[in-house]
Amino acid sequence: MTMTLLDIMRTSAVIPVIAIDEPEHAVPLARALVAGGIRVLEVTLRTKHGLAAIRAMSEVEGAIVGVGTLTQPEEFAAARDAGAVFGVSPGLTSALIAAAKSSGLPLLPGVMTPSEVMAAREHGFRQLKLFPAVPAGGIGMLNAIGGPLPDVMFCPTGGISQETASQFLALKNVACVGGSWLTPKDAIAAGDWDRITDLAKAASGLR
Repeated sequence: MTMTLLDIMRTSAVIPVIAIDEPEHAVPLARALVAGGIRVLEVTLRTKHGLAAIRAMSEVEGAIVGVGTLTQPEEFAAARDAGAVFGVSPGLTSALIAAAKSSGLPLLPGVMTPSEVMAAREHGFRQLKLFPAVPAGGIGMLNAIGGPLPDVMFCPTGGISQETASQFLALKNVACVGGSWLTPKDAIAAGDWDRITDLAKAASGLR
């Protein structure tokens, strides 16, 4: 069964934003997150190992792997071919819209203002990433946008912590949040997968 983007967003309360510096970390990290109940993983293209990590993590049972930091049209097909089942971008351009449509990769585009939300909505996007969420106005902004645009669901990302995530998740127009606190660089470097599983368990219980 093919999952819609909204299905994917509702699968995990928190979508970890993952940057892989060492390829050998990809599979154990994915396993640790899935073991803690976090199945939706956003692997960013911020490092040169992004596509290889997507390919490896896609083989982990239970993992739903997407690609993050999509900024160039050619990245869509490459990420899809590596196994990504959804994409996330920090913003939205006409070139990215065309690439998303031609690749068939469901896209969660970043927006920051009401005008950007409306422009994305005009192009058929009803699931959006408020980014950077806290600088953009956070909970107050999401509440304000929810009035005139109640049919849009968000994954706020940027500046959200384990302590504040539940406040965002309580909003009716928030399906999930994005966060990097689930994958601390020191834990990954040390191979402390139990710590990451514990962080995932805490995050999966936030809903």
